[in-house]
Amino acid sequence: MKKIHIIGIVIIALALAAIVSTISNSSTYASFRTADEHEGAVFHVVGKLDTTKPQVYDPALNANLFTFYLTDSEGNNKKVIYNNTRPQDFEKAEQIVIVGKSAGNEFHAADILMKCPSKYNGAETHKNQLNANS
Repeated sequence: MKKIHIIGIVIIALALAAIVSTISNSSTYASFRTADEHEGAVFHVVGKLDTTKPQVYDPALNANLFTFYLTDSEGNNKKVIYNNTRPQDFEKAEQIVIVGKSAGNEFHAADILMKCPSKYNGAETHKNQLNANS
């Protein structure tokens, strides 16, 4: 076998290994029910903050512990534990995406992504109200 053929086979093997590892490390969007069925697997759960239940964040006690309750798109509610600081303007988020794993009655989030209200939507609404009053 020629040297170029061996190098080509090694490159193909490395590319396949990179693709397989990327696919196995990726997570999917799911509900709490699906995350519970596959405990230990990483999922993105989309939901809204449950304002009827307490948010616990005490930086004096532990600055890297934030707990709250999230209601997913199917209406399931679960306690979320986030081992990091509380995101700024968290309660103003229209939608929250948590990335992490289900563990019993809790969801352990490794990351929080928030969709906040757009300042442009508010400006458009205000402009429409001014035009209606004219």
